[in-house]
Amino acid sequence: MAGRPFLFVPGPTNVPDRILRAMHRAQLDHRSSAFPTLTRSVLDRLPKVFGLTGGECFVFACSGTGIWEAALTNSISTGDKLLAVRFGQFSTLFVNYARAMGYEVDVIDAPWGDTIPVDKLEAALVADKAHEYKGVLTVHNETATGVTADIGLVRAALDRAKHPALLFVDGISSIGSLEFKADEWGVDFAIAGSQKGFMMPAGLGIVAVSAKARPFVDNAKSARAYFDMRPMRVQNAAGSFPYTPALSHLFGLEEALNMMEEEGLPNVYARHHYLASGARAAIHAWGLKLCAVRPELYSNTVSAVMTPEGHDAAKTIDIAFRRYELSLGAGLGELGGRAFRIGHLGDLNPLMLAGALSGVEMALNDSGIPVELGKGVGAAMTYWRDNASKV
Repeated sequence: MAGRPFLFVPGPTNVPDRILRAMHRAQLDHRSSAFPTLTRSVLDRLPKVFGLTGGECFVFACSGTGIWEAALTNSISTGDKLLAVRFGQFSTLFVNYARAMGYEVDVIDAPWGDTIPVDKLEAALVADKAHEYKGVLTVHNETATGVTADIGLVRAALDRAKHPALLFVDGISSIGSLEFKADEWGVDFAIAGSQKGFMMPAGLGIVAVSAKARPFVDNAKSARAYFDMRPMRVQNAAGSFPYTPALSHLFGLEEALNMMEEEGLPNVYARHHYLASGARAAIHAWGLKLCAVRPELYSNTVSAVMTPEGHDAAKTIDIAFRRYELSLGAGLGELGGRAFRIGHLGDLNPLMLAGALSGVEMALNDSGIPVELGKGVGAAMTYWRDNASKV
């Protein structure tokens, strides 16, 4: 089919031409005297995206999943105890990954579509009189359910309990698109990936480490090699890396940071709210429900849309892809076959999203879920027109 396929999964996201051009260039000698200029350009500007001061950022050639390992092995000792909240597929995987690495993880469960039960979290922390929990694992934006959690409330619970546990936050589908306040929320390890808000291909994992957590990097007793932040810290200070870095991705990340700075981070966040609100107007006009159970939980980067009882969401997703070259996110875990996901993050504007919504309307009808053609797209357009002055 002619034209460009529509990529509306919640990552990888559309890669802007500017970033593609930045990445498509001759390689640079990473041991040359010119290379530190690139390294410092990236590492010195990343903390602002995380809302971090006084800490440090590390960039590894991996996906965000690799940064789960990097964050844990550089702060916690093998056999240590962790407390986690599980309320979707990625918070589930975070728990599974930590257990696979030899950590003991106690879990607080919440229904998928809901958020972190802060009261239960605080009660567990208060009950831990011996402070056996060395870390709390959370997800800021649960990509599977389209729920954004309030990490400030998690920090408040830790503070009220007077608990010293480190706070680990997976912000893979939020950082770079939603406001993230590492300092204000007291986040010790914030985890991101290149393929979402940073508008790049997958391949870079990024972690922001708080000033409080920096000494833990030196003292953790977990096995670590490739993900060891100690040699990274030494080499990064000199503008280098302890091994061959992913050069093309670093070129791309530098350009992504340029684009974010030019737009202005507050404007990036406002644009994502504006786009997401239009998408939600369309979903409601179709008569469909979101997985997120309350409006205050709605994510501005991804909407998980529930299909009516008796309809297989996988069929809708397949029709959208085969007939209209529109890629939608699948329902994951408990939502398999029950939901499809519309990613609305990264390099995106209203007309691009309107095209995706029109494809969803056609695919819904083709899969036996009747919606009035144009009704959802019209609702989105009305929202965007009425609120254009606010972005």
